[in-house]
Amino acid sequence: MNSLSELDARISGCAACPRLVAWREEVGRVKRAAYMDWTYWARPVPGFGPADASMLVIGLAPAAHGGNRTGRMFTGDRSGDVLYKAMYELGLASSPLAVSMDDGLTLRGVRVTSPVHCAPPENKPTPGERDMCRPWLVRELELLGPRLRSAVILGAFGWQAALPAFTAAGWSVPKPRPRFAHGTRVTLERAEDSGHSGHSGPGPGLGLGPVTLYGCFHVSQRNTFTGRLTPDMLKDVLRDAAGEAGISPYAPPDGAPQ
Repeated sequence: MNSLSELDARISGCAACPRLVAWREEVGRVKRAAYMDWTYWARPVPGFGPADASMLVIGLAPAAHGGNRTGRMFTGDRSGDVLYKAMYELGLASSPLAVSMDDGLTLRGVRVTSPVHCAPPENKPTPGERDMCRPWLVRELELLGPRLRSAVILGAFGWQAALPAFTAAGWSVPKPRPRFAHGTRVTLERAEDSGHSGHSGPGPGLGLGPVTLYGCFHVSQRNTFTGRLTPDMLKDVLRDAAGEAGISPYAPPDGAPQ
């Protein structure tokens, strides 16, 4: 897998976790009443964003009637509504709305992914499912690595899943591992003993520079409805990460939807 497009295609065909395969397909058959006219994606959902992204947003897993329905990360659910609106207002997304794969949405300098690519029951992957899915995130980090400078990690689950992936991809994670908190900021340097993994294309540590991780409460309905995570809190973290990644500020044009 020497490109993100090849990686995305491989992810979409994965069937490694029987419980997740059964659940995502069952959701796609039964559907939700509001989406009865949809043909659900009902497969693993790959990352979304440009191959030259210098900033990464890492979530948890696709929502059963969001990404599992639309086939694109954070698309078609209220969590995505919050995330993409904030990204749009910072000039990181071309639209505040993400409703389907063919809605024309593009991201600027940012890629969105998750440590688990299948929708899990009750939004709770098991530790085994998290670990089974980790090699996909590791390879994504390897491919992005030479350009990657920042990553916003949404929630404690994403934080705990991402740190071992960054280690495997060639960065040095402090010991003891930093704990998750909203506003946590940790810069990882290339591991001294990192080198090429033996496969063609970028390997662990190859061409890596420092990458700064930013902890952020997840954009779940529970957090956003209760005010634990406000739009301004989210934008503050995204803005700092974009600055670290060298993505220049950009304001939406006058008259654009807010």
